[in-house]
Amino acid sequence: MRSTLITILAAVALTPLGLFAQKDSSAADRLNAATDVIRDMTHEADKGIPQDLMNKAECVVVVPNMKKAGFIFGAKYGRGFATCRRHGRAGWSAPAAMRIEGGSFGLQIGGSEQDVVLLVMNDGGMRHLLEDKFTLGGDASVAAGPVGRDAAAQTDAEMHAEMLSWSRSRGAFAGLTLEGSTLRPDHEADKELYGRDYSNKEILQGDAKAPPAAENMMHELDRISMHRDH
Repeated sequence: MRSTLITILAAVALTPLGLFAQKDSSAADRLNAATDVIRDMTHEADKGIPQDLMNKAECVVVVPNMKKAGFIFGAKYGRGFATCRRHGRAGWSAPAAMRIEGGSFGLQIGGSEQDVVLLVMNDGGMRHLLEDKFTLGGDASVAAGPVGRDAAAQTDAEMHAEMLSWSRSRGAFAGLTLEGSTLRPDHEADKELYGRDYSNKEILQGDAKAPPAAENMMHELDRISMHRDH
């Protein structure tokens, strides 16, 4: 009886993961969705990502429609993109595709979707982004980002984190804790966009030309923060 119950719980918990994969959109569609997320979460300075943090960021990671679901066992899954400041000049690198994954155990039931933005605030965080895989809160320090025009001045500990994270759910913006989640390259999406096997390191360090599908995203990032504040 006990083993049967465990089997049922595991099946229910894992079902959302299968649904996540089935609902994946094309890389171009996700780029458009990521552009909308960046625009919306930086447009309203009074309740969005503070502009001064955007200006200080080394890299940006955007995951539109990250899915969370579970029954006792929980899971989250999303596919998005990272881009970093170009070396020695204004602007941003071509986008490199990323996957975010994580699990949890505890009292939970149901499912939801969130748009997620991570700002990589220093060289240490950027080095993690160039790795094959790393864990937020383990390999790389991460904190919930402050929200609003004056929020950055009200924080201290958060500013020492390598990465700051935010979410949007049902139109509301908030800081987000992503500890325990893993980030890794999405090679399938990179090949779909670039037509060849680039590593994320090659893309983020400027070796790849941005594909036409990324034009709107690059334009929006340049509009928001072309130059980095030192």
